[in-house]
This record gives sequence, C-alpha cells and structure tokens, in this order.
Amino acid sequence: MSGPTDSDNTGDARRDRWRSHRAARRAEFVDAAMRALAEHGPDVGMDQIAAEAGVTKPVLYRHFTDKADLFVALGQRGTEILFDRLIPAMNNEEAPVPRIRKSLDAFFSTVEEHPNLYRVLVRRSFAKARVEQDIVAEDKELIANALSALLGDYLRSLDIDSGGAEPWAHGIVGMVQNVSEWWLERRTMNRDAVVEYLTQIIWSAIDGFTRARGIALDPNKPLAVNKVVKLRADDAG
Repeated sequence: MSGPTDSDNTGDARRDRWRSHRAARRAEFVDAAMRALAEHGPDVGMDQIAAEAGVTKPVLYRHFTDKADLFVALGQRGTEILFDRLIPAMNNEEAPVPRIRKSLDAFFSTVEEHPNLYRVLVRRSFAKARVEQDIVAEDKELIANALSALLGDYLRSLDIDSGGAEPWAHGIVGMVQNVSEWWLERRTMNRDAVVEYLTQIIWSAIDGFTRARGIALDPNKPLAVNKVVKLRADDAG
C-alpha cells in the first residue's frame, strides 16, 4: 500500500531511483484503474484501464504481472482508504453510541463513494478473470480480530466474562458486511438511515448483554476506560 522506504534502499542510487519510479508508476496506474472502474463499472476491461492511463496494454503489463496483480493493488488501495477512515472513528474517545455510529458511517461512506471497487472485490472477478485472493475476507478477518480484542478489553474492564468477544465481533462484522452488500444493490434507504438502524441494533445487543449482568451503561457518556483498535503496525495504540 505504500512506496519504498529508507529501509528498502539497496545502496545503488540508480537502482533505488528506478524502483521508486516503478512504484510511482504503479500507483498512477492504480489511480487510472479506480477512475475507469468508476466510469465503466465492475466489468471494466484492461483496454479501458490502459486508455484511462494514457498507455497501451503492454505498458500496463510491464508494471503488473497479470490481472490478479492489478486486482490486489486495487484491493490494497481500497483497504487503505477504508482503514484511514475506520481506525480514527473506532478509536474516537466518545460515548458508545456515537462511536459505533461514526465507525459504521466510515465503512458505509467508503462503500458509497467507491461502489464499483467494492463490487469487484466482493465478486473476486476482474477484467473477465476470476481472482483467487479474497481481499474482502482478509479485511473482515483483520477488523473482526481487532474488534474482538476491543470487546474483550471492555468486558474485562467491567468484570464480565470475555469469552464471547470473538464470536460477537465476527457476528457484528459479518452482519455489517451482508447489510452493505444488500444496501449497495437495493438502495431502499439512504446511508444515514442504514447506519442508524445498525447503530441501534448493535447498541441494543451491548445494552441487553450488560444489563443482564447488572450493569447499565449510558449510551451517550464516554466509558471510564478508553480502549483503542490497531489494524496496522503504525496505528496509535
């Protein structure tokens, strides 16, 4: 998702400049692919991507080994866009309900702004070719594991058994994923409405779970202990 760093330097200035140039060109072609996707839809072809980039297909293939390689690069860009929005929202030191709402809005705003990219990644089909790598599943696993750790921390801070944190987290992430796919195709309500419904569903589960154990949480008051989510090595925690 990022270009070469200082630690990647080989000591050969010419070679390092060439590597940096290739990384920059790949990034430009990913940008072109994003624009072509937005214009032509999830069935976009490599010819259309090359035309958007202002190059021929052979030039495009000098920077990507095949269609799957470009698919992965697009997936990495999508993950970067999502995490840049989702991590600050999940780590906001706010009351539970606003925090849930902002996290969901970060996800759904990304889906709304990049619908064709999301469709391509979910279908795992790009430029009429099937792709083996499931980037959506990888991101779901990352988010669910991070949410599991977050829920576990909060449950323990409340002296509640944290054994259910993992299935709970995977259930939430799976629900949000399924609703996003339904919403993207149906659009029977606007983004604010679907985010609010999911916010209330998730909070109701948390509220019911804690109340059953004698603990009443204020949905609009920050918790005494603030826990953070780390999805990448460079996230604050």
